[in-house]
Amino acid sequence: MKRRPIAISALAALAALATGAAPAQPVAPMAFPTKPVRLVVTYPPGGTVDAVARILGPKLSARWGQPVLVDNRAGGGGLIGGDLVVKAPADGYTLLFDASNHSQNPALKKSMPFDTLRDLQAVSLLVRVPNVVVVNPQFDAKSLKDLIALARARPGQVNYASSGNGSAQHLAGELFTSMTKTSMTHVAYRGGGPAMVDVMAGQVPVFFASLASSLPYIRSGKLTPLAVTGQRRSPVLAEVPTVAEAGVPGYEMYEWNGVFAPAGTPPAVVERISRDMAAVLADREVNARLIALGAEVIGSTPAELDRFRRAEITRWSQLARQARIELD
Repeated sequence: MKRRPIAISALAALAALATGAAPAQPVAPMAFPTKPVRLVVTYPPGGTVDAVARILGPKLSARWGQPVLVDNRAGGGGLIGGDLVVKAPADGYTLLFDASNHSQNPALKKSMPFDTLRDLQAVSLLVRVPNVVVVNPQFDAKSLKDLIALARARPGQVNYASSGNGSAQHLAGELFTSMTKTSMTHVAYRGGGPAMVDVMAGQVPVFFASLASSLPYIRSGKLTPLAVTGQRRSPVLAEVPTVAEAGVPGYEMYEWNGVFAPAGTPPAVVERISRDMAAVLADREVNARLIALGAEVIGSTPAELDRFRRAEITRWSQLARQARIELD
C-alpha cells in the first residue's frame, strides 16, 4: 500500500513523456522577502505609532535578512499613507502601519479615497494602548466620580481636549459622555502635543490622553490620572483604576496599531508577514519596550484583525450617528 503512490506517480510521469508533456515539478518554497520592505507609518516621527514601528523594524530586518524602512506619511487622519499603500504593488513589500483611525475614518468621514475593507488586507493587530483620563492638578475633580458629578452639575461647562475632531481622544470623550449621560464640551486641537500643553497650563481641564505620551507628565506631577480606559489596569499605572472600576461599567477604549497590505497580496505572503510579526512581538526585549510604553502586546492572525476592525467600524459608526459626528 505504501508503494502505490510512487507507482502511480511513475506511471503519470511515463504517460506525460509519451504525450510530450513535461512532468510536473515540485513547487519551490516561497522566497520572501528578497528586497527591502517599506512600513508606511500614518503618523509623524516622535509619536507612539512611530515608536512601535521603529521598535519592530530592526528585529524584522534581522529576521528577514533585508532592510525594513520606516516611511512616515502623516496627514489626512491616516488617509495619505493609506492611499499610498492601496496604490502600491500587492506583493508584500509595501505595508501600512496604521492606527485606530483605520476603523474610525470609515465611520466618520463622508468620503474617502479608498474603501478600507475592500482595498486593504488585514495582516496583524500588533498592540493596543489604553487612553488615560487626565486632569490638571488644580482642577476640582480628584477622581472619576468627581468628574462625573461635576459634568452633571454643570452641563456643557466642563471642557475636555483632544488632538482633533474625530480623533481617538475625541471619541473616547464622546463615549464617556454617552455612557455617563453627561454633557461636556469638546475642544479640538491640531495634535495631541498642543492639547497636552494646554491641559497642563490649565486652559482646558480634562484630556482623554494617550497613555504612552502622557506618562512622563503623570510621573512628574504635571497631570493627575483619574482612570485608564482599558479592560484592566495598566502595569505602568497599577494604582490607577480603570474607567469601569471607577464608576462606568462596560467602558473600554484603546488606541491600537496594526499592519495591512494592499488587497490582492498573496495569502502565503500575508501569512508569512503575520507569523513573523508575532514572533518579533514575542521577543523579550521588544515585549519589554512595548510594555514600557503602556502597550498590551497582541500579535494577531490576519483573520482576527479583520474581525476586530469590522467590529470597530460598526462601534464607531453607531457612536458617530448618536453624537452627530461627521468629518469632511
